[in-house]
Amino acid sequence: MSLRVAVQMDPIETINIKGDSSFALMLAAQERGHEVFEYHVGSLTLDADDRLWAQAAPVTVRRVEGDHFEKGETRRLDLGRDVDVVLMRQDPPFHMGYITATHMLERIRHETLVVNDPANVRNAPEKVMVLNYRRFMPPTLVTRSVDEVRRFMAQHGAVVVKPIHGNGGKAIFRVPESGDNLTALFEVFNQTWPEPHMVQPFLPEVATGDKRIVLVDGEIAGAINRIPGKGEFRSNLAMGGSAEATQLTTREREICEAMGPDLKRLGLTFVGIDVIGGKWLTEINVTSPTGIVAISNFDGTDVAGMIWDAIEARVAALKREA
Repeated sequence: MSLRVAVQMDPIETINIKGDSSFALMLAAQERGHEVFEYHVGSLTLDADDRLWAQAAPVTVRRVEGDHFEKGETRRLDLGRDVDVVLMRQDPPFHMGYITATHMLERIRHETLVVNDPANVRNAPEKVMVLNYRRFMPPTLVTRSVDEVRRFMAQHGAVVVKPIHGNGGKAIFRVPESGDNLTALFEVFNQTWPEPHMVQPFLPEVATGDKRIVLVDGEIAGAINRIPGKGEFRSNLAMGGSAEATQLTTREREICEAMGPDLKRLGLTFVGIDVIGGKWLTEINVTSPTGIVAISNFDGTDVAGMIWDAIEARVAALKREA
């Protein structure tokens, strides 16, 4: 089955091909004979006839640093009629622009497979969907109130404070048990973000790693352990963390088994979850998950191929229903 694939992504010129999951997916699609287009979310247009268009360019990718793509002439594509798959791969922030794009893409999902499903991406931001699985999480507070945080710290000690719609480990702060600078920190957070913020106990286990587990259609595809860099407690690779091979604990498999059927039912085909200390679930990443390149490099698993197997099966099912 040869597919036409439109990738909604950040500028291809800016990506790091060594670890970029979008690039790996594009390369795998191309190797399967699929035609690949690139477009930016800002080019989406919903016309008076309720057709969704994008200014997209055909693209050929290759694993050559500094010369990793060639683009053809930009054209106007009807994302409902002219392509089989849309990969929604631009990075967060998860703001009203992102949410509006999911509403627009939702209008074509009866014609074109959108990965991940746009309505369920909108309903499942990383640090919100995870609250459905509190039984696997560390104690978690969602608030804009400094007084509530102080009550929480009286019970749990040092905490980390995170923007609830943040990504990539950005703007995550550790507050010591003494509460130094908590008031000033919340002044900044409350002025910067209108939504509440997430507060959790600081988990010393993060020093030994924060595991990224990738699930494809709800099934475990592989995992890496991310180790914080020197002087850091954040283990995100974008924040200087390093990756190492890993195995899953019994608890981590239990977490995956609990959420796997939900992910598949919701059309969340490619998901990355984060687990600290082999037991503490902290995030469910559905907007633009990463990690497949590192997993494949460590254990030889073709995670991109597994994702395309799932996508091709879903496209075939959609065509049967049409």
